[in-house]
Amino acid sequence: MEDHKQRKQEVLEAFLNRHATKEFDPKKKVAHEDMEFILETGRLSPSSFGFEPWRFLVIQNSALREKIKHTAWGAYGKLPDASHFVIILARSKKDTTYDSAYLEDHFTNFKKLPADFKANYLQRIEEFQKVDFQLLENDRRLHDWASKQTYIALANMMTSAAIIGIDSCPIEGFSYEKMNQLLAEEGLLEDGSFHISVMVAFGYRAKEPKEKTRRPAEDIIKWIE
Repeated sequence: MEDHKQRKQEVLEAFLNRHATKEFDPKKKVAHEDMEFILETGRLSPSSFGFEPWRFLVIQNSALREKIKHTAWGAYGKLPDASHFVIILARSKKDTTYDSAYLEDHFTNFKKLPADFKANYLQRIEEFQKVDFQLLENDRRLHDWASKQTYIALANMMTSAAIIGIDSCPIEGFSYEKMNQLLAEEGLLEDGSFHISVMVAFGYRAKEPKEKTRRPAEDIIKWIE
């Protein structure tokens, strides 16, 4: 029981210490094995229907970093000094529609679903996409749904980083069209299978932030019994 309480306290302390780091210390680098651990927590994250509709691009190439810095305004002040910079891609409508080749391969060769179960599962996904969430009305709607899944992986990576004392900053400050154009020119979107979802920088803070503030728990949490 004491160990359970200690683990909870350690996690809460990591959340209290975590902040969206705006300035990274360029002299401090995240160890490769620590970065692999962070990325693995993203890879192991849950996703709706088990699609895993993401890809994590770890951008360490200095020339590409410079291009991104001048394309994504939200990355301008963080990218030069961040130890590691990750662009999270979401799979496009091409790969996430219920009858896509990607899902057929994914459920057959990776999820190992029996043929009869897979057929019923894909039928359920079709109903979900057409009726429940109406995701097939345009290309962007299904992509935005896939992007929601990537934010689960994003949150898990940021949390796991905080628990081991590594700082991070999620970044949405960019033009969707311009970043997709840049990544397409770099050959990173696999002929339309992916679009950009969100970015995140990892490293170590250059200075301590202001004290964390949040709305009170009673304003946020409502128990319905």
